[in-house]
Amino acid sequence: MNDTVLNAANRHFAADYFEARQRFRDCVQETAAGEMAVYPSPARGPRGEELSTDVAWFGDRRAPKLGIMVSATHGVEGYCGSAAQLDWLEQRGYAALKSDEAMLLVHALNPYGFAWDRRVTQEGCDLNRNFVDFNAPLPNNEAYDLLADSLVPRELDGPALEAAEATIEKFRATRGELALRKARTSGQYRHPTGMFFGGFCPSVARQTLEQIVADYDVESRRLVLVLDYHTGLGPYGYGELQCEQASGMSGYERARSIFGPSVTSPDLGTSSAVVLNGTQDDYWQRILGDRHVYICVEFGTYSPETARSALRADHWLYAYRQDQVETEVGYQIRRRVRQHFYPETDDWKEMVLYRSRQVQRQMIEGLRL
Repeated sequence: MNDTVLNAANRHFAADYFEARQRFRDCVQETAAGEMAVYPSPARGPRGEELSTDVAWFGDRRAPKLGIMVSATHGVEGYCGSAAQLDWLEQRGYAALKSDEAMLLVHALNPYGFAWDRRVTQEGCDLNRNFVDFNAPLPNNEAYDLLADSLVPRELDGPALEAAEATIEKFRATRGELALRKARTSGQYRHPTGMFFGGFCPSVARQTLEQIVADYDVESRRLVLVLDYHTGLGPYGYGELQCEQASGMSGYERARSIFGPSVTSPDLGTSSAVVLNGTQDDYWQRILGDRHVYICVEFGTYSPETARSALRADHWLYAYRQDQVETEVGYQIRRRVRQHFYPETDDWKEMVLYRSRQVQRQMIEGLRL
């Protein structure tokens, strides 16, 4: 049988969070080479199901060099990351590890968002804006404050929506598209039902990652390479390798030495993302400094305006129509969000796994530099 990348993709992309979790657990157990751990979540699924972040370790627990693959930082984006992790397991990627190397797979870091097809955590946080120091003054986003009621209006049609769009278009016309993107996506800390809300305190998912890091003594490692899987931004199907500003230009140069010149940086203006507050790399930079390389593997889907519309509907539902979450209105909104962040098309899935295999290979090679 000719086992193509497409065949593998069709095996590994799951129908929902629960299937993805079970496949991950089964695959780790079948390898007999990794050790599993389960981190239960206090959140529940759409039918009251138990949720969890599942972890697998491969290699010597004392290995000084460690690779980490994270899926579902942004919940609904977990279809992609989970499939990439399953593919690495099926391809026996762990067999390539040398005696001083190990791999840590973090499956469904934000299980609530994965199970409910939302980007946010159960607290309504964008987890990738939640890694700020909450003991210090929080980042200010005055532009979001101006647009908050327009980005998530009380109604999704009629005069209220028309007025909201007029306000956004005026902002775009006077300040530019880049300023609008920064206002909307860089992170805000005042509007808990709004978009890209970074939270008022560490979320449960953030605390889960911190507990995993403590349990596996990640801070003691000499070198840590992190692949954090995301979707929804950039050209359709392309896996952009994004650095974050937290690591600065030195982090970018470290990443470029391992993953090549396709690595992008917000400091250079080459990234499809703007400079963000409170990203996961803020955390890795705090605890590891120049002993780490963080890459956000961002697979593009559809246009930013498609994302804005889908996320507006999602936030509107939970802000103003909680009683409709489990109605046809809620189901339609959930499908829209899922479709934007997980195109269930053969070409997209094939592109994801092809690029992921390349990046995973580079990661293993990078542990040896």
